[in-house]
Amino acid sequence: MSRRMLPLGLCTLAIIAAACETPAPPPPPPPTRLVLADSVDHLDALAREGMVVQHPGGALFVSGYGDTLPHLWTSTDNGASWQVVEVGTLPGAAGNSDVDLAVGPEGTLYLMTMVFDRTTLEGASMQVAVSHDTGATWMWHQLSKTRFDDRPWIEVAPDGVAHAIWNDGAGVAHAISADSGRTWHEQERVFSVGGSSHLAIGPRGEIAVRGVPISASGNAFNAGADSIAVSTDQGRTWQRRAAPGSREWFPMRDTTVTPPTWGMPAQPRWVEPIAWDSTGALYSFWASGPSLMLARSTDQGVTWSTWKVAEAAATPYFPYLIARGNGELAASWFTGAADSLRANVARIQVPADTSAPQVASAPSFQTESFGMAAFEQPPTRDPGGEYLALVFLRDGTLGIVSPIQNGAAGRTGFAWRRYRSER
Repeated sequence: MSRRMLPLGLCTLAIIAAACETPAPPPPPPPTRLVLADSVDHLDALAREGMVVQHPGGALFVSGYGDTLPHLWTSTDNGASWQVVEVGTLPGAAGNSDVDLAVGPEGTLYLMTMVFDRTTLEGASMQVAVSHDTGATWMWHQLSKTRFDDRPWIEVAPDGVAHAIWNDGAGVAHAISADSGRTWHEQERVFSVGGSSHLAIGPRGEIAVRGVPISASGNAFNAGADSIAVSTDQGRTWQRRAAPGSREWFPMRDTTVTPPTWGMPAQPRWVEPIAWDSTGALYSFWASGPSLMLARSTDQGVTWSTWKVAEAAATPYFPYLIARGNGELAASWFTGAADSLRANVARIQVPADTSAPQVASAPSFQTESFGMAAFEQPPTRDPGGEYLALVFLRDGTLGIVSPIQNGAAGRTGFAWRRYRSER
């Protein structure tokens, strides 16, 4: 039997083409449970609403907010011990509220901070610090000094371009740096109304921004602003998509009375997390009634597959999500309130088809976070922010940061917990 042969030139081209194809690796077998590998309490300055990244060299960095200066710590032993990183002093280094951390592919570190006026209960400015020597020295830039500046996020694309977003009651602002944070240029706004709920960048530089009705630290509410914007050209143009699923939104601050008052609905919302995996799939994670819902889009948010991945006896809220690999996710959320307040963490493996994701959960735990007032008697447990940050570590484990805010016991700082997967 003869076999049809390609001419040598065509054969060579076919071999080259086959070699250039890099299909996504199959997902690993899903874990069946998460086991606490170790935990460390680091005590010094307050670290509310912490954020964590791992540098390409292996060092971990954690930030969180507290008083008038930004707080940053580093660990070179996978979180077993932590040291303070000096990021500068006032007036250049500023930040007493929301923070975010990012690291570029070449190792540039970014720390974005917000200044909040605790007298007027309004945001006052946005700034970003940049380090090119693994945190030894820092350069600060003020991105905005606008009334109501709120909720910063910063991420770095695979090409090294850094993207920062925030809101100010008049939509979601966007600034970029193409020179490792040395200069910044504000772009056209992503949204003209609504809040900057989350930012994620995909493996080919795709950008997704989650817009929500609440903005300006709760001083503005636009009921219809509930969507995801996607850009494939570094933010020059945006495609607006409807957010998957449905959710109820409540103003968290009543500005019709003087002075304005804060309220906390039964299922509060602030950060509605989104994430890209390494195949270019986009994920959205949210709480709806007693359920935690996950959606995946393989066409940049045009269509979605949706699953219920968990259900809680106590109301779940303040979810967070990260992704990597082929459908490998990690999630956190809170349930309950006061003495029943619990933190939850899980790893999720999403199959390539539309079958149900596999969820491996760890036992829930209580964070050592109470209300801001040290004189509260009895102390009331508090989430210490609107999410619990996660990071996939290079050794295959999963890290999570939670605030320690216990004025009655004189303890402030953060707790670092590391989980390993078992199958």
